[in-house]
Amino acid sequence: MEFDFTELEPQSRYRLLTNFIGSRPIALVTTRSSAGHNNAAPMSFFNVFSHDPPIVVLGIQPRLTGEEKDTMANIRRTQEFAINMVDMALSDQMLVCGLGFDNKVDELSMAGPTAEACAKIDASYAAESPCVFECRVERLIDYPRRSLVLGEVVHMHVRRECLDEEGRYVDPERYQPIARLHSGNYVTSDRQFVLKAPPIADFIKPQDE
Repeated sequence: MEFDFTELEPQSRYRLLTNFIGSRPIALVTTRSSAGHNNAAPMSFFNVFSHDPPIVVLGIQPRLTGEEKDTMANIRRTQEFAINMVDMALSDQMLVCGLGFDNKVDELSMAGPTAEACAKIDASYAAESPCVFECRVERLIDYPRRSLVLGEVVHMHVRRECLDEEGRYVDPERYQPIARLHSGNYVTSDRQFVLKAPPIADFIKPQDE
């Protein structure tokens, strides 16, 4: 089958993109509301795009009514947010945070994670998260049905057991984030394997002498 994205209506584009580009890591995004409480919402349009500068990107769409979501409104106002990575232990709380509570509700308190103050930004993070990125907005790119948030990572929290003995590399046995495939389908990284590329010399024929 062929799909012409220049002619396809938005919901069909969404279905195809999210069904076939996977798996997408879950960012439980925490921000500070205008009233001073914690807002938390899961986002699966998320990834890292640069290390120098350290840039992550979120894609946040408005509500079906066209109204801006609380997370996006808070990010615009404060220019700060935290990304809490989600593992199986945090998965149920992540789903509760995505239920669409009134903006007066403290979603971290409602869902159950322990709220800890961030080190460099005015937001809280879920202490149960295996790792957290504190971010400041580098720039915003607005489209009619989605805003891209480029965030510069200014601080990171990592649970010690998620790292190897030297504290340099992730321990794949302990750090197993979940990611979204499509609809209510998720995967976790409990099955990992190593792929090594063959030497390029195997594919280059020696020149005739």
